[in-house]
Amino acid sequence: MGKTFTGKPPIIIAHRGASGYRPEHTLAGYELAIALGADYIEPDLVSTKDGILIARHENEISETTDVASHKEFAHRKTTKIIDGESKTGWFTEDFTLAELKTLRAKERIPQLRLQNIPYDGLFEIPTLQEIIDLVKDKSAEINRAIGIYPETKHPTYFESIGLPLETPLLATLTANGYQGANAPVYIQSFEVSNLQDLSTKTDLPLVQLLNITGKPYDFVVNSNDSTYADLITVSGLEKIAQYAQAIGVHKNLLLSKDSTGKLLSPTSLIMDAHAFDLLVHTWTFRNEDYFLPLEFQGNPQGEYELFFNLGIDGVFSDYPDTACAVNENLGFKRRDAINRVSTDS
Repeated sequence: MGKTFTGKPPIIIAHRGASGYRPEHTLAGYELAIALGADYIEPDLVSTKDGILIARHENEISETTDVASHKEFAHRKTTKIIDGESKTGWFTEDFTLAELKTLRAKERIPQLRLQNIPYDGLFEIPTLQEIIDLVKDKSAEINRAIGIYPETKHPTYFESIGLPLETPLLATLTANGYQGANAPVYIQSFEVSNLQDLSTKTDLPLVQLLNITGKPYDFVVNSNDSTYADLITVSGLEKIAQYAQAIGVHKNLLLSKDSTGKLLSPTSLIMDAHAFDLLVHTWTFRNEDYFLPLEFQGNPQGEYELFFNLGIDGVFSDYPDTACAVNENLGFKRRDAINRVSTDS
């Protein structure tokens, strides 16, 4: 049963853009990621008050924009419960797109990425349409089809406030020619029900995200006792394969760590997922020692090589140039185009 998952180079997914070099979720970051060789760029999608999809890591934007310095928006600061957690700050759904366009992005983890601080205040918050326009322009310029890998953030929450993400997402993708199972798109979610619903409305590839702890928030709302740990079992993967084409997994689900931070033996998750024709994309790869296992301090290339040799089908990377270099060094030929048809087909 299943496809042959050997011989193809893993796809390189630029995690929120080239986040190691530019503030995340900016057109500048996405553009640089494409220049550095990424096959896909990954926008996290949230909604504005007027129903426009924009790219932000979270709908609370004090960590990623200069909103706190805008006195005209001081009264918008509030506290909300998002996926069961109390959050205080400014939220995209309380702003129109025009208002959000007056803000500028900033580095989310400046203590680790001093190199990105000089770019604070330079870049706008991009819309999904602006991201697609960039991808199409750059694909034509370099004669290589670049894919997009959007994540629906907090879909149950946005549905509950009358701003569902899925309808405008599918409408925007369709309007831009993204259709069919071979389109250079993956739609991802940490929740299950929205992916199941999407599977009845589109043939575009869907990705079930899986974390190391907890459960999908829609399971919490629906009183479903299942957890992410249940979803990575053989029976769980079989259910995922009924509505999705890939899983996007925390790398610790493939190689867990002991109490000292050292890596343990690989799990069977890749083999189990491949048995159901599910691709395995893994997150997140970063160059800083803060994020690296003990064995690969100062050697992020070694971590990529280890995971590539496990047989994964893609990686989410903040440093797509590092990922691409290891890809090539392992003998994979770089694609003239990703292994999917372009949006012009």
